[in-house]
Amino acid sequence: MVKHLVAAACGLALAASPAAAKTLVFCSEGSPEALNPQIVTTTTGMNAGRPMFNNLVEFVPGTTRIVPALAESWEISPDGTVYTFRLRRGVKFHANAVFTPTRDFNADDVLFSLMRQWKEDHPFHGTPGATFDYFRDLGMPDLIRAIEKVDDHTVRIRLARAEAPFLANLAMPFNVMLSAEYGDLLLRRGEPARLDADPVGTGPFALVGYQKDIAIRYRAFADHWNGRQKIDTLVFSITPNPAVRLAKLKAGECHVMAFPNPSDRETIAANPSLRLLQQEGLNIGYLAMNAARPPFDKVKLRHAVNMAIDKRAIIEAVHRGTGTVAKNPIPPLLWSYNEAIEDYPYDPGQARRLVAEAGYPDGLDTELWYMPVSRPYNPDGRRVAELVQADLARIGIRARLVTTEWDQYRAKLQAGEPPLALYGWTGDNGDPDNFLNVLLGCAAARPGGNNVAKWCLPAYDALVTRAKATSNRNEREALYRQAQQVFKREAPWVPLAHSIVFMATRKEVKGFGIDPLGRHVFEGVDLEAETPR
Repeated sequence: MVKHLVAAACGLALAASPAAAKTLVFCSEGSPEALNPQIVTTTTGMNAGRPMFNNLVEFVPGTTRIVPALAESWEISPDGTVYTFRLRRGVKFHANAVFTPTRDFNADDVLFSLMRQWKEDHPFHGTPGATFDYFRDLGMPDLIRAIEKVDDHTVRIRLARAEAPFLANLAMPFNVMLSAEYGDLLLRRGEPARLDADPVGTGPFALVGYQKDIAIRYRAFADHWNGRQKIDTLVFSITPNPAVRLAKLKAGECHVMAFPNPSDRETIAANPSLRLLQQEGLNIGYLAMNAARPPFDKVKLRHAVNMAIDKRAIIEAVHRGTGTVAKNPIPPLLWSYNEAIEDYPYDPGQARRLVAEAGYPDGLDTELWYMPVSRPYNPDGRRVAELVQADLARIGIRARLVTTEWDQYRAKLQAGEPPLALYGWTGDNGDPDNFLNVLLGCAAARPGGNNVAKWCLPAYDALVTRAKATSNRNEREALYRQAQQVFKREAPWVPLAHSIVFMATRKEVKGFGIDPLGRHVFEGVDLEAETPR
């Protein structure tokens, strides 16, 4: 077992054969900030935890349709404030070196998993790194009124108000189900932090081991409630450089790779051993301006930055024609997208005049942070930063480029430290709330929240709050379109691009596809025997 992990880390080929156990290697783009999806906010972290866990309800892979998972069925009260879940019976938990479960999944585990995030006096609420940013950004602490165990296989959740996206939010990674029995054991052992570092779930794969910046290794869970997987071992070989990921894919050292460079798509498509996958992304890449402190608390300066950046040049130079210019904070694929909004023109002369009017006739010095890893919404953070830096220099904003390791980068942005920062988002549930509230609402502007611009405008916040409190689709659309107008006027971001998402696999991989929500789903994936060479 250790031999396979070392082989993946060192780049040795791990090919499947009919006589051998099947090992699938995924060349991932970076190290997760944690292995428990409850305490992460990046798709990198969510995807690292995904193989190990299930939720009460889940999305059908490749769609935003919600289906039963650990809850077999549910009922919603007429006023939309009470959800009653009937739990699946016979669901087994993983075991590890210190824990062997003695019972199946039940209501105690649901209460443990949700209460841990909700209640500050929960014994696992204050474990290191457990800030539950996603839970808080969605306003869940104020939304939930009660979580009740009706019996061992029935749970009732009472809400303070109706919340249209609530069921979809329960399907998101931060609402995975943990083992209360494992938690009790760790408390007795005095090891509460192990809950997140060595997680136990009910998912199709169980954790074998994790080496930061090297690899994560999982094994197929033989007792999974939905059946055993076709592959025996899953390895995430952590490979931040997309060129190296592609080289490993070509050599057979990995079977699936994340996010190849757009410039490599023709090479991949022409290779008879490889398969290129692509799909229009539910994403947004943007430049955030820290609106909570000078100098970018001045709306005129934010308007100037919007007018200074040549977005089409970024699309051509970095996305290589595989993206579209963004003007709104949500992608055009998402319902309620406001097509009528006019973008700021590219006008460096007017932008320079606005810089002077904002109180900086001689320009200003600042920092521009860029991500150190390739993302679907930004395949080359350094190159985009260089282009933005050159555009800003033309209007007197002298930006020094800064970056750091991916987990630290995310933490710095969420803490509100950088004045300017490149970032982005892939939708998690197909609802506009997942962009307009999670990324721009006032609750998410707190330190640690996903509103990295730290922009909080009560008038905007009221619109997105009202929108999620009604189930009337027409009302929600009207409110979200108004919210986009306010966003455009206040300009806390420069929306840069919506991109086509690329993945690549070897031809022997069967059943893997791109997911619109940014998930890498390995459940049901298989490897066919390679043709002898």
